[in-house]
Amino acid sequence: MGPPGIKKRKRGPERPTDNGVDTSKPTAVFQPTEGRTYTLSVALPGSIIANAQSHDLKTSLTGQIARALAVFCVDEVVIFDDGQGKQQKNGYGGHQQYESGEGSYTGYSDPNHFLMHLLSYLETPPHLRKHLFPMHPDLRTAGSLPSLDMPHHLRAYEWCQYREGVTIESLAQSTPRGPTVIEEKGKTGKKRKLSLDTASATTQVDAGFPQKITIPTSVAPNTRVTLKFPTASAPPNLQSFDAVAEAVAPSIPREEAGYYWGYTVRPAASLSTIFTESPYDGGYDLTMGTSERGSPLSSLTSPSSVVPEFRHMLLVFGGVAGLEVAAKADEELTGMGVAKPEELFDYWINLVEGQGSRTIRTEEAVWLGLMGLREVVTSKGKR
Repeated sequence: MGPPGIKKRKRGPERPTDNGVDTSKPTAVFQPTEGRTYTLSVALPGSIIANAQSHDLKTSLTGQIARALAVFCVDEVVIFDDGQGKQQKNGYGGHQQYESGEGSYTGYSDPNHFLMHLLSYLETPPHLRKHLFPMHPDLRTAGSLPSLDMPHHLRAYEWCQYREGVTIESLAQSTPRGPTVIEEKGKTGKKRKLSLDTASATTQVDAGFPQKITIPTSVAPNTRVTLKFPTASAPPNLQSFDAVAEAVAPSIPREEAGYYWGYTVRPAASLSTIFTESPYDGGYDLTMGTSERGSPLSSLTSPSSVVPEFRHMLLVFGGVAGLEVAAKADEELTGMGVAKPEELFDYWINLVEGQGSRTIRTEEAVWLGLMGLREVVTSKGKR
């Protein structure tokens, strides 16, 4: 209640500024101009979660990283084990009740899984989460994190030729069709191939519209699928239209139209498996590791820089102890005689020269690295 005798003024809609810009709605909506075949991948250790002392801090840290991935259009995030993710039984007094049994809390017992779980949840469009993510202690405060608001996080009243959905049920038909194989995201965001039985069924998909979408293939219920509608033009009435689409690979919106379509999440058992288990044919053709002992970032962004063009770029961040410790904990690398982690990368870079703080936290380094290399990514990526 305000002071007596003073009436509250109703807040009306925002008015355009002097230059005619309506500031009541965001204007930085992603608008693709052409298809994009190159990808940007980021790798970081799950041990950064173990270093956070409470559940709220672990969740907040994940949210900061997810926001950076979304803002800078990262296509893949790899969570690797650097050997530093030990259980910490202090800081959060109530975590013990979640540490055992199916569906248990993993913020302390398995920080790699915790980070993957939350990143996957945040990347998933909100209208699909209730289908793909059951109630879980890891996610109990995830709803308080800022939205990623990515191009595939569409509202019911927004139209795009591509859309994410979740399968509901299959309906029998009599028209025979051949088998189809597509790539699809699992709950962790990792791509997997699905064989679709198209012999005698269609499938209903919840895509966030009032009505269900039909695809001419049979897919198991509660499976996330990427839809492509026949036309890019919005139907006259989104409440009722010819709701038929086809299921395509999650990379199609990016490759065909240039949309940023979120990130996949992949685990890696060690530093070396980031490279050996790459989902791309031929692996990553441009790799960068970060360290305060590396070359200045400005050496890559100066006019005289000779950074080559790439199709799949990888940027790797270390944890509290750095990538040096991750390399020493990797039995594969030590067996090969790799003594220095910089031997693994095309470029070994220092993100901040003359830093005022003794350390730069990983969640800070992710923002600094992606921001500093933004021009390199957009100018050197092969379309």
